[in-house]
Order: sequence, then structure tokens, then C-alpha cells
Amino acid sequence: MKNIITKIVLLVACTTLFVACSEEYFEVNTPSNTATLEELRMQDLIAPVIHSTMEAQRSAELSFGNYVQNFVSTGGGAAGPTTARGLWEQVYLYILPNLKVIKEKAIESNAIHIGAITDVLTAINIGIATDTWDNIPYLDATDGPDNNFPAFDTQEEIYTQIFILLDDAISALESTDNSGFDLGSSDLIYGGDSDKWLRTAYTIKARYQLHLVNKGIMSANDVIATISNGYTSTDDDFQMFYDDKNINPWYSVEVLARSTGNFSNDIASQLVSSMNGTYYPFQGSSIVIDPRLPLFAEIPDEDIEYKGFVSGGLGVSPDGSDANTGFKTDGYYTSVDSPLMLISYAEAMFIKAEAEFLANGGTTTSVGSNLAAYTSYMEGIQASMDMYGVDGLDYLSDASIAVEETGLMLNHILKEKYIHNFLNPETFVDFRRYDFSENVFKGLQIRLEDSADSNEYSGEWFRRAEYPTVEVSRNEANVLANQKTPITPVWWDN
Repeated sequence: MKNIITKIVLLVACTTLFVACSEEYFEVNTPSNTATLEELRMQDLIAPVIHSTMEAQRSAELSFGNYVQNFVSTGGGAAGPTTARGLWEQVYLYILPNLKVIKEKAIESNAIHIGAITDVLTAINIGIATDTWDNIPYLDATDGPDNNFPAFDTQEEIYTQIFILLDDAISALESTDNSGFDLGSSDLIYGGDSDKWLRTAYTIKARYQLHLVNKGIMSANDVIATISNGYTSTDDDFQMFYDDKNINPWYSVEVLARSTGNFSNDIASQLVSSMNGTYYPFQGSSIVIDPRLPLFAEIPDEDIEYKGFVSGGLGVSPDGSDANTGFKTDGYYTSVDSPLMLISYAEAMFIKAEAEFLANGGTTTSVGSNLAAYTSYMEGIQASMDMYGVDGLDYLSDASIAVEETGLMLNHILKEKYIHNFLNPETFVDFRRYDFSENVFKGLQIRLEDSADSNEYSGEWFRRAEYPTVEVSRNEANVLANQKTPITPVWWDN
């Protein structure tokens, strides 16, 4: 289903506050013609919340996509520490306060399915927030002027809340809603289809369970049991499309910016080398590149080979020659009306494949697994090809991909997930879960550092964002008590 943003007005009620708010936020976000809280319907608020949820994901990816070497800044630049301020503002100014309002209205109206959808969206947003900063405000985060200095909850506590929210949502969505309330087109993802939201709740839950498997808190079998109730086809993909009036932000910051000589990004060698046969040499003569690569990237007309930019390499490709690969003009994610993707059926299959692989005793270096893991791995690739609209027959049949269950390794599964989830911040979680291992992400090397670079974290992988400086000034004691260096692992990463 192609959901298109037409007109979104960010309606922020006078009680919706940013964490550690100040009076300036009333002035910025409550113009004189803003509807009162009582006048706003659940349908009025849900579209802006969904829009902000997707924009928050993209905002996080602006830094994390560089960390995982989907892209580099113009000419090969590697990103330094980030505060991910755009994500923080979306979550705490536009999303959580309005979700609280919708939830309260849903309870008043006995609209149990809408209430469940707010729980799913809350879980998604506190999930990416805690994976970004570790400890974050949540339980006190929307108290507004009653609490201008909210306490921070630990990441362990946040994960407990994520699963409570998702379990509550699942229970509600599996029940009959007789309230008569329906989100309809205000639901920019599924048009009010509760069954798809139910499958989303299960799929998101499996994603977050997988985060905790290496921590020893969840088991791979827990993930398998949950994902069995998740997405069933690419029709379930959680994506939001733009249009020619409300243009896709990746198109704006990459294609338009590049065409006007403004800052933009280039495609990193880690992605290109995972797709052009360098790290996984193709065995047959019928395929020379992954058919999805031309949807992500482009090279000058006179060039015949994709050469990605080494992260921090000042314009060189891995073989020392000049890199040449930029974001695709009118690519899958870089067209005017392209979507932003949060989670997809293909990712669900890679989650299942990894869980099956681990449940069968697989490790980061072991070879071979069971049929269930291999089948899910292949189904994930096929689903990715279907989603991107390319012919994957030759790719799927090549011996470098079709390794059979006896040859399957974890790096095969995570490579395909990495490619499929291009521009998805979930990849930063995957890299941290496996400690940036070259055994899992073949060919991965840490960013190069210019000799003149005074970066104190040279030679260290970034593992989190720092809290935004504006929040330090508003809620200093609580922020500083939780601040860690950007190379410190988050709780589940320890």
C-alpha cells in the first residue's frame, strides 16, 4: 500500500511539552489559531505523530549511516561524535507528548485499537531513543510544567517498558474494538488496518528481543516464537511515502543539495564492496553486481565500475584509486516521492534467519546450520528483491548467495540484512551487537583518521550519541549523571 503524505499540520496542543521544557516552547509550538486540546481528535494528532516518527528515524540515520559506512560525507569524510539532536527533539517535542494525548482520548472513547497503535508507536520511539543514548527520560518525560527536570530511566527499565507496551498492544489488537473509531487515512502507514498493526507489534517485539539475545536476557527461541506471528509479506512493510509537494528528505539532502553545490554525502566502500563482488565474489558469469546497487548508487557515465569511498579516506576507494560512487538520482530512497522505511517483511525474515542460526548453535565463525535458518535467509533475499522491484533470479541462484544450509554463516545473513536495510538506523544496532566484527561484517574496517585530526576517539568505534547540549542546560543534573563517552557501550552492548 502506497501511503502518501498530502498535507500534514503539526498540531501541538498547549499541554504538549519537550523534556525539561521552558516557556519558549509554548511560544514556538502554540500559534494563536491552534486548536484546543478538547477540540483535537485522535485522527488529528496521529498523522503528525507518524510523520515525526519516520523523520526521527531518518534523523538518527544521518549520523549512524556514516558510522556503519552506508555513506560518507562528501569526498570520504567520517563522522565524529553526535548528539542526534534532531531525533531527541522529534521524540520529546512532537511524538511522546502527543501520543500521551491520543492514548488518553482512546481510553476515554474505549477505542482500544487506536490505544494499541499509540502503544506500538511509543515502543518504537523510546526504542530508538534508548538505543541511541542508553538511559533516557520516559516515565516522567511528558509531565510538562509539573516536572521540568525529569529523571532518566535506565535502558534495562526502558526495555521492560517496550515489551509491556507491545504485549498490551498485541492483547488489544487481538480483541474486538466496538468503539466505532477508525483512523482511516490519518494512519499514514496502514490506513487504519488493525491486523497490520498487530503483525507490526509482533515484528517490532522480535526486533527488540533479538537485541537482548547476546546479552543472555532473551533466547533465540523467544525471537522465533514471536516472529512467527509477525509480517507475512511485503504488503506489511512499515513505510511512508512522500509526494511532489512534500518531498522525500533524502532526495532533498542528497540529490537537490548535490545539484546546488551544497553539503551532501557519497556512498561508502563497505556497502559497495558488499554488493559488487569484492567481499563475496560471484561464482557465475551471469551477474557482476547486486541488482539493488543501481537503486542506491550511481557512478559517472564514463566509468564502468562502482568504487565506494573509504570512510575517512579523503576520496580514495579500497584499491587506492579515486572513488566514484554517489547517491542515486531518483533512486529507491532518493526520489521526490520515495518512502522512509522503518521495518519490513524482508528484515523480519533476516531476524528469523539469525535467530534460527543461533538457536541451532551457530556462532560468529561457525559454518552450517539447519533448513529453517537457510530458508528464512533465502526468503529474506527474495522479499528484498520484491520490495525493491528488481529481478533477483540470477543473484539468488549464484553460488556465493545460494550456499545451502551446510555452507550458511552468520555473515551471509547479516550481509543481506545490511544491504536490505540501507539507510535504516537499525543497522547501527546490528554492528554494536556483534562488536563491529569483521567475521560478521566481512571487510569492515574502522574509519581512517587524517593525521591532522585531533579526534580524541581515533581508532575507537562510536557506540552511542551524547545528550544534546540544549538538554544539558535545561536538565543539567539528570543529564550529566547519565552522560557517557560516545565510545561507551550501551547496557545491552556490555
